[in-house]
Amino acid sequence: MPPKRQLTVRRVRLGTELRRLREATGMKARKAAELLGVDSVQISQIESGVAGVSAERVRRLAARYACTDKALVDALATMATDRTRGWWEEYRGQLPPPFLDLPELEHHARFRWDVEFLHVPGLLQTADYARSLFSYVNPEYPQSDVGRWVDHRMKRRVIIERPDPVPYEAVIHEGALRIRVGDRSTARAQLTRVLEISEADHVTVRVIPFDLDDFGGAGSAMVYAGGPVPKLDTVVRDGPSGPVFIDDEAQLNRYRTLFRRVEAVSLDPDRSRDFIHRLSKEL
Repeated sequence: MPPKRQLTVRRVRLGTELRRLREATGMKARKAAELLGVDSVQISQIESGVAGVSAERVRRLAARYACTDKALVDALATMATDRTRGWWEEYRGQLPPPFLDLPELEHHARFRWDVEFLHVPGLLQTADYARSLFSYVNPEYPQSDVGRWVDHRMKRRVIIERPDPVPYEAVIHEGALRIRVGDRSTARAQLTRVLEISEADHVTVRVIPFDLDDFGGAGSAMVYAGGPVPKLDTVVRDGPSGPVFIDDEAQLNRYRTLFRRVEAVSLDPDRSRDFIHRLSKEL
């Protein structure tokens, strides 16, 4: 069966969750195919995200798999019927697919957590800061390509700037705030941007200072996107070829714990704003 639409990480996730439900019962793909009146190849395509599946079939399969988690089943049925084609589609063929999957994930997120140690989180970056960052990391890129990456990053900020923004928490290490990406004025404007957005009711910014004792969490940088139910949360980490999406339940639990641990040792929001203000004055 040919794909009905572009393969995305969201569609693959739907198939992955259906496979997990099936495997939890010990049922073979052939038996699941019989329940739907299709062949096992189609089940394989559904579970790999190559073929679409209707909400009605999602519910039938979940019932046969004895899944009693109604919230999960409802969320999967919604994923099956989703036909959102957001602003990121204009970049298809211009940027690698994972960088289109990321804004789609953010679009559907119920909340968002960031932990950063080297750079200001992408959702908080100014255009000049992002341009300096992309130009440095990819010096071979022509300015037109750098501009495309910057535009893409600026449009991703919509999730915390739209009328119905998602709750957003960012934990930023002092090092990321002190590293001067671009010139002095770019650095000052970037700190000002962080201070301004941190005043929003739905945004919480915390700082981890250098002088914190017994801190070993520098390897816990992450983007954490909350799904409609915890099982559908996703962690995004940087990989050699771009974003890597993590959805294994044990790993999700681990990263939830890591975030809360890092959050617990960071400065509270008021002290964090004072800290960033002092850094800005030093520039």
